[in-house]
Amino acid sequence: MLFLWAFRTLPKENWQILACLPQRKDDDGKWRGINLTYYGFFNAAAYLFAVILFLIMAGSLGITFIGSLSVVIPVLAICMSASRLIARLVEKKKNTFTVGGASFIGILITPWIITIVNITLGKWLGFRVAIIETMTAIFIAYAFGEGIGRLACISFGCCYGKPLSTCNPLTQKIFRRWNFVFRGKTKKIAYDHQLDGQAVIPIQALTAIIYTGCGLLSFYLFIKGKAPTALVITLFVTQGWRFASEFLRADYRGHGRISAYQIMTLFASIYTFVILAFIQENYRSLPNLLMGLSFLWNPGMIIFLVVLWVVSFLYTGRSSVTCSSIHIRIREISEL
Repeated sequence: MLFLWAFRTLPKENWQILACLPQRKDDDGKWRGINLTYYGFFNAAAYLFAVILFLIMAGSLGITFIGSLSVVIPVLAICMSASRLIARLVEKKKNTFTVGGASFIGILITPWIITIVNITLGKWLGFRVAIIETMTAIFIAYAFGEGIGRLACISFGCCYGKPLSTCNPLTQKIFRRWNFVFRGKTKKIAYDHQLDGQAVIPIQALTAIIYTGCGLLSFYLFIKGKAPTALVITLFVTQGWRFASEFLRADYRGHGRISAYQIMTLFASIYTFVILAFIQENYRSLPNLLMGLSFLWNPGMIIFLVVLWVVSFLYTGRSSVTCSSIHIRIREISEL
């Protein structure tokens, strides 16, 4: 239901800017405003949903409160920073983010962060975080997070697909009735490629459906005690689709037919399979979802989740590429 609403609504012009906050007053009496975007709102919601899901799965495995947060906090912090840094390196732009780059870094660092937690905090406090099962939980949470996070891309008009007019007849036939038409000159698709008002491949919608569908299947396998299978499926589907979807996108992805993000995807997949080949673990009993849900009912956890949403929203939602001019005045009697 969320996706049906979002796919129809978010490409519209009025679903890019969520709020304009007055910052300072100019000589003409108008205020310069800071724009807060729906991009930030949906990204923050995606981060929050993914972390909550991870915490439920981690709690269902019997991982402690400290153990869960000691893994998820550094992974989030590094990936959020990497999303801007890698976009700057690949796309040569300061004011943009890349989920592909962030997920690549996340895949690389996750097994090592878990290992470091086990030999430091785990050893001191007497707990151990299972590497494969925890990696599976993180990958599943990531699949849901990116699936929901693609709504942010629709609202901002970024990560857009190729215009149907340039596609082959079969592609045009497939997406003739199901496509995106973005409105508004402040959408990225407008100021980068002047494709506003044109039908384009709904690549963000396809990603949202594929990733969340994969997440549902993998979550089912996880609660059935098949964590390695769930991990492999999640990795194969998310990284495989990321590689394939790059060919359907029109936004700038760096020079060359094979983008840097596709190379990252291939490397991350091979890297993960190599890591899995060297990990030998005895798996626990079936995850206890009820224990995982009760894991959230903790004042410290609730405060952490609220802070996470606020930080994520402010980090990704404050627009650096748009500005606003706000005129604040008293309403005339005739207007009341």
